Amino acid sequence: MHALSEPSRPWILTCDLGGTRMKIGVVAGHEVIAHTVEPAHSKLGLAPQLPVLESAWRRLLDPLGMSVADCAGVSVSFPSIIDRTSGRVIADYGKFSDACGIDLREWARAVFGLPLAIENDARMAMIGEWKHGAGMGCDDLVMMTLGTGLGTSAVIEGRVLHGKHGQAGIMGGHLTMAPDGRRCVCGNIGCAETEASTAALPALARECPAWLQSTLRDEATLDYAAVFSHAAAGDTCAIHLRDHSLKIWSALAVNLIHAYDPQRVILGGGIMASADVILPAVRAHVERHAHTPWGKAEVVASELGDRAALVAGRWLLDEQFPNR
Repeated sequence: MHALSEPSRPWILTCDLGGTRMKIGVVAGHEVIAHTVEPAHSKLGLAPQLPVLESAWRRLLDPLGMSVADCAGVSVSFPSIIDRTSGRVIADYGKFSDACGIDLREWARAVFGLPLAIENDARMAMIGEWKHGAGMGCDDLVMMTLGTGLGTSAVIEGRVLHGKHGQAGIMGGHLTMAPDGRRCVCGNIGCAETEASTAALPALARECPAWLQSTLRDEATLDYAAVFSHAAAGDTCAIHLRDHSLKIWSALAVNLIHAYDPQRVILGGGIMASADVILPAVRAHVERHAHTPWGKAEVVASELGDRAALVAGRWLLDEQFPNR
């Protein structure tokens, strides 16, 4: 019997571990029936966050009249390269640096008595959108997630792209955009992620000649919400950061189109709260510069937002544990 499909156990414990926030939920089918958000504190490592995840899931289950025994498994979206066979994290990109030494499947068995499936976070967001959101009806698509870092992923002819070593499609944030730029945590120079991501924003702002006169300096937290707001008010530094980032994201979209031949490009992530500015800019750049003699690649916004990676939980469990 396929235990993951048993009607009596339709619920999945899901989490999407980002550099800044951990989105934690309980999913039935593709519906998030309960969720919460916790600070990621990713610089401190993953081990201190495991009790936070356990506590959050139990708190979510309790008012639903459910327990861990009612759940079919655990689904984890993680910001790194994953060995799908072992379920181990195999690389560190400056977030949860201790994760490579943690056996999450063993942790889930010990704490919950449940199987755990794990996948790259950008790939999971894409799967969620592909099956239940902005990617429905399209079997050739790429997704960019704009947030603390830049995530990418691809579906080609109805197959999620993984590659021999698990990194195919997900390294778009580490494509070179500035050959003489700053060094990235991955070891490359001038990655897209070092040129236009929330993590890179403080360094980018300080390098701007107009920084010392910028109203951005009054912000307690320097993020893209502040950049777009101050740019709209005419701040010179904010305008520079906004326009530079739009160029990087737009060029990255063209690179992904040229690399993977998608019909549709989905833009997601927390920075897409400013979709009214980002979407038309990326669309216009793609229309001008993408080489697609077959027609035009669609550029659309995520429909599921923070829920995208969470709702892919059952798909992932079925994919990684097909014979349970």
